[in-house]
Amino acid sequence: RVAQFRDQVRRWKSGELSNDEFRPLRLQNGLYVQRHAPMFRIAVPYGMLSSAQLRKLAFIARTYDKGYGHFTTRHNMQFNWPKIEDCPDILAHLAEVEMHAIQTSGNDIRNISTDQFAGVAADEIIDPRPYAEIIRQWSTFHPEFAYLPRKFKIAISGSEQDRALTWFHDIGLHLQKKDGEVGFRVIAGGGLGRTPIRGEVVREFLPWQHILSYCECILRVYNRFGRRDNPFKARIKILVKALGIAEFTRQVEEEWSHLKDGPETLTEAEVARVSAHFTAPAYAALPAHDAQYAIARRDDPAFAQWAEHNVHAHKVAGYAAVTLSLKAPGQAPGDATSEQMEFVADLADRFGFGEVRVTQAQNLILPDVRQSDLYLLWTQAGGAGLVTPTVGLVSDITCCPGGAFCD
Repeated sequence: RVAQFRDQVRRWKSGELSNDEFRPLRLQNGLYVQRHAPMFRIAVPYGMLSSAQLRKLAFIARTYDKGYGHFTTRHNMQFNWPKIEDCPDILAHLAEVEMHAIQTSGNDIRNISTDQFAGVAADEIIDPRPYAEIIRQWSTFHPEFAYLPRKFKIAISGSEQDRALTWFHDIGLHLQKKDGEVGFRVIAGGGLGRTPIRGEVVREFLPWQHILSYCECILRVYNRFGRRDNPFKARIKILVKALGIAEFTRQVEEEWSHLKDGPETLTEAEVARVSAHFTAPAYAALPAHDAQYAIARRDDPAFAQWAEHNVHAHKVAGYAAVTLSLKAPGQAPGDATSEQMEFVADLADRFGFGEVRVTQAQNLILPDVRQSDLYLLWTQAGGAGLVTPTVGLVSDITCCPGGAFCD
């Protein structure tokens, strides 16, 4: 993919490809041309980063940008100041740590997003990450959906609380159990933007085996009837509202009658294969409540305030998930400097298992911190401006940088 895009850039620079011919090629590699400079969007599938990947993003920010990057509301990293000629080199650096920018822009199926606490949440019903990865593999380079009427976003929630914002996606999926069987509530037609619309339920319970074929049917109906004459009315939310949910569902079910039980039906073996890549780290056997953590909360009001808002329940006794805030006063929400990224990568190695998560609220998560380490973590992260205690409050602002950069 890197070599292919490098040649496309070469042909565009030499005049062999016009701007119009180059545009869909660069868009499917996450490259926009904006008001001041190109913008390059990097995929962070289901919000998971290793410390090595975060250090690579820091290197790219320092080497090819202005020393910072922007975490988006959908698990992506954006660089707002690269040169188009450098983007093939950036992709090559990303490939060294198994990252890419495929389908992070353009009228195709975008990055699959989910709950930032997936796999560690205390209220989790089913880990959504294997299904997010299965849908990611299915949707990447899918030839039928490479030129949709507009961009298309899918989110999955596997917990009691919907932290994935599934009701405001083109397709939202709720993992659930019914009479011992795993399945999905399927929602369609949600979205934000100029016309915020809450999605509607297309199917209350779909057995897990059929999730790919059913998503394909929703996309086929949209691909066939979505508006292509007006980009402001081209999202699936407009089509669902125009048809009504009953008629939209009827068309999806009619399409599905031809695909149900076909080659896209998932098997237990396939789900097990993908699930094997999401194994739990080597947790220690710890007491459910750490005494020193409780004392620190009692004796230090500032720490107690941070712990109330930025420390989250973990499914493993003695551990917690921690939100590192990118909302320090005076800082653009979601922006992180290369120094901050490297610092967070170091924290992930020291206080966890080398893993970082990206949230829809444009913060970073350390998913596996021992309760006994929380006070030390707080003191160290404070020096890097990462402990603003605003998670869940109105001051935890989310921000698209488009007002400064878009045409």
